[in-house]
Amino acid sequence: MPDRKNHSSWAHEKAGQPPGTPLFIGRQKMEEVRLSYMRYNENLYEEKENTTPEECVELCSSSDVVWINVEGIHDTKTIEKIGELFNIHSLTIEDIVNTMQRPKFEDFNRYLFIVLKMLGYSNINTGIETEQVSVILGENFVITFQEKPGDVFDTVREYIRGCRGRIRKAGADYLAYAIIDAVVDSYFLILETIGDQIETIEDQVILDPKSETISLIHKFKRAMLFMRRTVWPLREEIALLEKSGSDLVRKPTAVFLRNLYDHTIQVIDTVETYRDIISGMHDTYLSSVSNRMNEVMKVLTILATIFIPLTFITGVYGMNFRYMPELYWKYGYFATIGLMLIIGLAMFAHFKKRKWI
Repeated sequence: MPDRKNHSSWAHEKAGQPPGTPLFIGRQKMEEVRLSYMRYNENLYEEKENTTPEECVELCSSSDVVWINVEGIHDTKTIEKIGELFNIHSLTIEDIVNTMQRPKFEDFNRYLFIVLKMLGYSNINTGIETEQVSVILGENFVITFQEKPGDVFDTVREYIRGCRGRIRKAGADYLAYAIIDAVVDSYFLILETIGDQIETIEDQVILDPKSETISLIHKFKRAMLFMRRTVWPLREEIALLEKSGSDLVRKPTAVFLRNLYDHTIQVIDTVETYRDIISGMHDTYLSSVSNRMNEVMKVLTILATIFIPLTFITGVYGMNFRYMPELYWKYGYFATIGLMLIIGLAMFAHFKKRKWI
């Protein structure tokens, strides 16, 4: 999850810069920018790693669909060069290199610009890792910009390589849909993992609440708040993409975008459900701790109540008066001990009958 302090410092660096100035905002995650492409149609498939922007531009002159993937956006000179070759607006370049960008959609007529947040999650202690993915959809090409190697698009690549499904028969708009869909599907996997961990924490809250438990609850609460901020703009983004009326999005693909919109609604519903569960867990934890404290106090109170009359008896016979009849009685000590034992057992039996212990 992003650091608020770093976010403030990055915002301070950007302040005062002219609009359209490509200023990298984020953490550098690799040494150099790497380009690769996949070129295909129904009967053709070609893939290449470590290519150049010039070679990618030449490929786009054909009628084939070209997917250009850019790994690393810290080198603003390279990103600017790609922007010049593909006639990408300077404001788009500025948003690409700003990793703190909010998910959004913009129509520039010649191309469509989409910003996504790709998430990674292993456990709640490390939190949710985020990576910005920028997608540019052109007439017959899609360009994706990532912060580092590694993504959730392996399924899309396998479909292209194996000519599976309809992706090789469809255009660049369907490829853009498949990329967005892969990101949304990864949200479901993350929520499934978080859901299993929440169930485990629920059992701990009920059976054995500890101080570490409340810390985990707060971490889950922050994670759900972060996912909510990520997914809510995505819903609006997909709705705008579907209703944009752009010639770059064909009618057959619009049907899939509507289905994708439904998926984002499901993700949002799941996030809201988990938020309610986590809030309930917080209240349950406080109630469980309070109940355990009440049980301890009840036991201590019962013990104190039992010993009150016994303490009174010992106090009376602890007074140093010379003339006390029982002091010289042969069985006085045993009678006093017996009386104290009877009183204690009687009070214990009374509390047991009332189910106080």
